[in-house]
Amino acid sequence: MSIEPPADADDERGHIDYRFSLANERTFLAWNRTALALVAGGLAAVHLLDRVEPVALRRGLGVPMVLLGGLIAALSYSRWERNERAMLEDAPLPGSRLPRLLAVGVTVGGMIALALVLVADVS
Repeated sequence: MSIEPPADADDERGHIDYRFSLANERTFLAWNRTALALVAGGLAAVHLLDRVEPVALRRGLGVPMVLLGGLIAALSYSRWERNERAMLEDAPLPGSRLPRLLAVGVTVGGMIALALVLVADVS
């Protein structure tokens, strides 16, 4: 079962069906929740793993997470804006590199965390 937009949704140029605009906003907020989780996780890795020596191991995990979170937060706004503009112009939605960036970042972070577990001197 699909939900059809109201018949008059396309009558006015420059009007977006509210459901699509709100869905775009929810996606933007989801990207920002992910970014916030990365920043918080990175800070936690640096400050709460205080028994892991040397300090460079903790920072090697935490700092890239914080940077990735900041980058995703910054890029998510331009993604939201491009999608909103495309919907206003009744154009196809543009592609996004955010999912690939997040997947690569989390994969690299997982590898660094694995190295941290295997190599760290926990006293």
